[in-house]
Amino acid sequence: MRSASAGPEIERLITLLAKLPGLGPRSARRAALHLLGKRDMLMRPLADALADAADKIQACSTCGNLDVTDPCAVCAAPNRQDGAICVVETVGDLWALERAGAFKGRYHVLGGVLSALDGIRPEDLNIARLIERAADEAVTEIVLALNATVDGQTTAHYLADKLEPCGVSVTSLARGVPVGGELDYLDDGTLAAAFRSRSSV
Repeated sequence: MRSASAGPEIERLITLLAKLPGLGPRSARRAALHLLGKRDMLMRPLADALADAADKIQACSTCGNLDVTDPCAVCAAPNRQDGAICVVETVGDLWALERAGAFKGRYHVLGGVLSALDGIRPEDLNIARLIERAADEAVTEIVLALNATVDGQTTAHYLADKLEPCGVSVTSLARGVPVGGELDYLDDGTLAAAFRSRSSV
């Protein structure tokens, strides 16, 4: 709803902020007013950081992580285990697992999960690249670390079927991840316990 007292520039700022996860129109309005009240200390540095990120950050062509380099720092790290690939839904999930320090192998970001309701099909996800990576003889295990939702589990079963011809062990997270839970919101101990107790799909 347009405010009679707010000009088009402010309304555009509010509209864009409202598109962020967790921000509705009221929260976006409060955030806009806060930014405008702290232009030099917050708003201009934030604008610079956003512009810098938009220019420099890219998706890793190997795993889908976000970084300023391609391959990303995780893929380029020489001390990671090449035999295991952990499949996650989003970059946020990858970061959560890295914070937990529970996994020392490689990652693969799907970019979402299969969802008939949202019209997300296999070709909409980064699945073809995963199959290609799984065919590498150095890879012995694929860990499906997808969210414990209906769509997450549907995707896990689909991937398990697709990965079967590759001859790799396909495992998934077990105890510690509640049904309906999302990895990015779980504590580090829960994530570590889920990794230790993973089982075959």
